[in-house]
Amino acid sequence: MTGAVELRIDGPLARLTLARAEHLNALTAAMLAALDDACARLEDADDVRVVLVDSANAKAFCAGADIGEWGALPAQDMWRRWTRAGHRVFERLATLPQPTIAQVHGIAFGGGLELALACDLRLATPEALFAMPEVQVGAIPGWGGTRRLTRLIGASRTKQMIFRALRVDAATALAWGLVDEVVAAPELARRADAIAGEIAAGAPGAVRIAKQLIDGRAGGLDPETLAAGLAASLEDAREGIAAFKAKRPPRFTGR
Repeated sequence: MTGAVELRIDGPLARLTLARAEHLNALTAAMLAALDDACARLEDADDVRVVLVDSANAKAFCAGADIGEWGALPAQDMWRRWTRAGHRVFERLATLPQPTIAQVHGIAFGGGLELALACDLRLATPEALFAMPEVQVGAIPGWGGTRRLTRLIGASRTKQMIFRALRVDAATALAWGLVDEVVAAPELARRADAIAGEIAAGAPGAVRIAKQLIDGRAGGLDPETLAAGLAASLEDAREGIAAFKAKRPPRFTGR
């Protein structure tokens, strides 16, 4: 991973930090690749129960996609190398098996807001500011923002934010359901850790299944997959495997 994205794992908690502070964490192709690598590690990290997503810059969670990287791309490369790549990485973050919590202080604009939207929960400081300003540069949200924002705050408010490039303060974001809590800046990390601890104290398998069910088919856990996993956990499944290995008829009991 690039130094602009840091992943630290401490027991059941993982912290994914945007660390391109001097550029307000504006996302580059290298950062997207680093986020992808971090998600790959977290997907296989069975001991991790909660992922915290934060920023090394107190003035910004993320200012969005770095226009210096994508602004000059021809249309085909814009789709192939930028929009599609970012969409895939944010979808991978959204479908991590572990619950994710975004800690938003300062601005979360464009791709930065889309990053927060890809998390399960969002905490914000009173100074946080949210916007989808892409239309001001002739673009639109391309990393899942239109779908996720609509699901959270409804179509009309989403249109307000996108059509008008409307900036939404933390109080409005809380009233609209865009964030879950507004917490004073000195307490933000402590509050996020407390919520993460409450989640981590639950049965990890149950928490993960609940996340997948709430999100629908996220992560590929459709009803058939869930039912197959349940069937495989029954005593009859173990008996069937044992009988196959022993080359004898199975003795099923219905348990």
